Amino acid sequence: MKIIAVSGVPGTGKTTLSKRLAKKLNFSYLDVNKTIKKYNLSEGYDKKRRTKIVDVKKLNIALLKEIPIIKNSLNKTPINKKLPKKSKKGIIIDSHISHYLPKKYVDLCIVTKCDLIVLEKRLKEKKYDKNKVRENLDAEIFDICLNEAKESRHKVIVIDTTKGINITSFARRLGI
Repeated sequence: MKIIAVSGVPGTGKTTLSKRLAKKLNFSYLDVNKTIKKYNLSEGYDKKRRTKIVDVKKLNIALLKEIPIIKNSLNKTPINKKLPKKSKKGIIIDSHISHYLPKKYVDLCIVTKCDLIVLEKRLKEKKYDKNKVRENLDAEIFDICLNEAKESRHKVIVIDTTKGINITSFARRLGI
């Protein structure tokens, strides 16, 4: 089973890419926000940054529980969950922090990027306040998600979503 983490600054097209790619490749789609809710992983709220506070180590443990067949990081033995008869070929994990999942569990990390003018427009359409827009534009300028994915030694592919995504062409590029 292949595991693909899709990361990138909010507004760069992660969810659009993730859902379309999961459908195209016959992969399951995993929304990290739903996992955070399911396992009650929010440890508070940062009012200044207007975001939930999540312990990444606890999140990674919860994410591993959501993946049907994977080696447990503690004892290296497979977790035996029954797969449906028509099981998927893999899982796409969608979140701006999905690249924090350890390299040994991720076959590929896709980082979405976007032109700053388009990104600013998308964030304003999502009703982000000006400080949150600025914070995310800075994260995009400094390639925070990309650099962190590389620091974690993930195999990384970058895709620019500014003008949309040709999902068929991109799926072919992945060779999966």
